[in-house]
Amino acid sequence: MLRLPDSRTEPDGTAVIRVLSYNIRSMRDDRAALARVIRACAPDLVLVQEAPRFFRWRKAAERLARAAGLVYVTGGATAAGPMILSTLRAHVERTEDVLLPRTPGLHQRGFATAVVRIGGARLGVLSCHLSLAARERDEQAGLLLERLAALGVPYAVAGGDLNERPDGGSFRRLAGALTDAWAVRPWGGELTSTPRDPHQRIDAIFTTPGVEVLGCGVPHGLPGVRESDLTAATDHLPVLAALRVPAGG
Repeated sequence: MLRLPDSRTEPDGTAVIRVLSYNIRSMRDDRAALARVIRACAPDLVLVQEAPRFFRWRKAAERLARAAGLVYVTGGATAAGPMILSTLRAHVERTEDVLLPRTPGLHQRGFATAVVRIGGARLGVLSCHLSLAARERDEQAGLLLERLAALGVPYAVAGGDLNERPDGGSFRRLAGALTDAWAVRPWGGELTSTPRDPHQRIDAIFTTPGVEVLGCGVPHGLPGVRESDLTAATDHLPVLAALRVPAGG
């Protein structure tokens, strides 16, 4: 397997970053394994889905961030599950948690969003967990694209659990407007669900034009990532991407 680039800042301020998208199932599984997987991936940004949302959820989020060597940025209960964590390398300019229109009888959904500076680059960031219902999911895909544009920065990354395979309408809608990182520079593994029986890709990372994908996939074989931890941590496999974000913006 090709080596995934490490994070760095290039002489002109361009930032090479690692972004991890991970559905953590409200930390109901092996929390130590979860923290080990995240730490071994060495991400600058973590786009979480199914973060703790109920009793003392902030403390749970802080414990996870601390165990993984990260800090809490935004999201969790305030975004109905999506959350963003980062290293101290990321300077947070602003955050916004967005609750989406809800269909009666279905779960509340939302986006966790932020604008950060890393090195000399400014980057919009969005974590999402789309609906199980196709019609609502398609509407949410459109709202995701609108929200990325509303961040007001030329470069952005979005990631999450789409609850849909690449041949689905919502996935195709996002991939038509953004870059599906796995599709352009596959690295590691492809299938994200389920850890014990991977048979579908329903988790993904997308970027706006101008962000160069250096590699993206499930971090099988990455030093420090144990297969036993991947199966114990949660009911999804994580997606890790290395991106080059131009300076400025």
